[in-house]
Amino acid sequence: IPSVSNIVPESCLLIVVGLLVGGLIKGVGEKPPILKSDIFFLFLLPPIILDAGYFLPLRQFTENLGTILIFAVVGTLWNAFFLGGLMYAVCQLGGPGLNHIGLLANLLFGSIISAVDPVAVLAVFEEIHINELLHILVFGESLLNDAVTVVLYHLFEEFATFEQVTIIDIILGFLSFFVVSLGGVFVGVIYGVITAFTSRFTSHIRVIEPLFVFLYSYMAYLSAELFHLSGIMALIASGVVMRPYVEANISHKSHTTIKYFLKMWSSVSETLIFIFLGVSTVAGHHYWNWTFVISTLLFCLIARVLGVLVLTWFINKFRIVKLTPKDQFIIAYGGLRGAIAFSLCYLLDYKHFGMRDMFLTAIITVIFFTVFVQGMTIRPLVDLLAVKKKQETKRSINEEIHTQFLDHLLTGIEDICGHYGHHHWKDKLNRFNKKYVKKCLIAGERSKEPQLIAFYHKMEMKQAIELVESGGIGKIPSAVSTVSIQNINPKTLPVERILPALSKDKEEEIRKILRNNLQKTRQRVRCPLAQCMNNYLTVPAHKVDSPTMCRARIGSDPLAYEPKTDSENLPIITIDPASPQSPESVDLVNEEPKGCVGLPPSPEEDEEGLVMRVKEPSSPGTDDVFTPETSDSSSNQRMLRCLSDPGPRPEPEEGEPFIPKGQ
Repeated sequence: IPSVSNIVPESCLLIVVGLLVGGLIKGVGEKPPILKSDIFFLFLLPPIILDAGYFLPLRQFTENLGTILIFAVVGTLWNAFFLGGLMYAVCQLGGPGLNHIGLLANLLFGSIISAVDPVAVLAVFEEIHINELLHILVFGESLLNDAVTVVLYHLFEEFATFEQVTIIDIILGFLSFFVVSLGGVFVGVIYGVITAFTSRFTSHIRVIEPLFVFLYSYMAYLSAELFHLSGIMALIASGVVMRPYVEANISHKSHTTIKYFLKMWSSVSETLIFIFLGVSTVAGHHYWNWTFVISTLLFCLIARVLGVLVLTWFINKFRIVKLTPKDQFIIAYGGLRGAIAFSLCYLLDYKHFGMRDMFLTAIITVIFFTVFVQGMTIRPLVDLLAVKKKQETKRSINEEIHTQFLDHLLTGIEDICGHYGHHHWKDKLNRFNKKYVKKCLIAGERSKEPQLIAFYHKMEMKQAIELVESGGIGKIPSAVSTVSIQNINPKTLPVERILPALSKDKEEEIRKILRNNLQKTRQRVRCPLAQCMNNYLTVPAHKVDSPTMCRARIGSDPLAYEPKTDSENLPIITIDPASPQSPESVDLVNEEPKGCVGLPPSPEEDEEGLVMRVKEPSSPGTDDVFTPETSDSSSNQRMLRCLSDPGPRPEPEEGEPFIPKGQ
């Protein structure tokens, strides 16, 4: 029912289905299944994270990495400690039912509930088609805050078993954040390189190529979880590292298999997670405390809004593209909680945390509020605030060329300025990748293929597949190769342009406007050098300027060019004084030098070169731009071509004056 899914997000509908199924199972006297944490973290979560990491828009992610890290690390820490501290104060003031909950338990609860959930964000944000910047900021934050959540969760869980927490424990806990996050990334990079290297030798067994991608990615996740490192960071790192090399090695069928299998697998996992959330809500043990639940919900919203506002104010001092108030609102409003918080809370031990049921009840309430209320209202709010949507356009060769050109240009500017910024290090990494890494991880000639050619081949293949799927290839014999498929589209005859008929007066008026207004921006200040000269300028023949330089010199002072008395046989450029900047106003008169008609030029002519003469003003009513001169002939046209393209010029000798002496 599309009309329902346009209003209610799919995640909300799946939770409702889970609630109905759980109620039905409980109604017939059976015990509904609960979403166990082992099943969630080992089987349901990895496909969603691998899909997100493998198809991560790397350019947007790296360009906004600083902003994402600040939101993910500083924002999550702020949420956890702000929420934990306020909830501890509520527990101390809340009466006999809450007095026994200590500071560590509240901080642990704050660390669980503070993290933005990638599953919930993906489910909601992909439906509203928000622009790439906001999507990558919120989604990138939800992926990278896993390291902070894992560290804080295990830290406070361990501290709860200690009799006394020392300063050394706190310092070690702080250092463990770097170990968990960087260790997870390191494990992911290692497995990504192994996958790419393995795919180099699979040309004779194409069938099992997709298996290596799934197998090594899952091993990266399990290896990271084995050592209490961040499994999510490991999966993202392995997906990002392996993709460019694996796709260069594997066949197109294997690439299609990986793509659709990952999408299907992550979609099934997402569906099961939300259904199990609904079922677990019905089946679980709950302890409802109005003060604790309402305070949790309220402080979650306040902490998120304050964190986003303060961090954005700081981030905007360093960003070129500032985050507007609308962007800040969507980032704050898109901080959805989901099944990761539920599963982490479900892992808590009753022996150390007797209030686990109350924590679970509060977490489920927050999840339902964010997914239902915020998830359902974010689409109307995006439309109401006129937030920029994602443009569903395919990249073209033109766009790829200009993107690479701008990257090179910005790298050059950074080098000239001596500023080693984002583009400088990106260029260094690309050079290292091209020189060493590609040769080791990509088989055959593909390792030397330029990026633009690879992109063209990819587009060509995609176009051919779309043509086949659309049925445009139905009448073509099977012997046609896939390379020539791009030329199969029936060519429509070009439609002749119908030019509007203009009267002579109108045409003359248009020409006059163009003559008077074209190239106004290129007007020059009168050159003092030209004023000092005796109203003429002679250019040596071997120092022929380009047409652009000629126009620039003429434009500096057109009235200063006077004809010489002894220059009857020289080509004379006449200028219309009324419009010196117009390129059409330059005509060639008396163009018959001996050098262009086959005779060698005399030394005197070679010394004198070209002379520029002021053109006499034309009588009104005649077109001084388009009316040909009487001397226009084949030799004149040859001379025009000679002047427009003078050919290779000899190098000027050092110390040679620009204007020869005695002229």
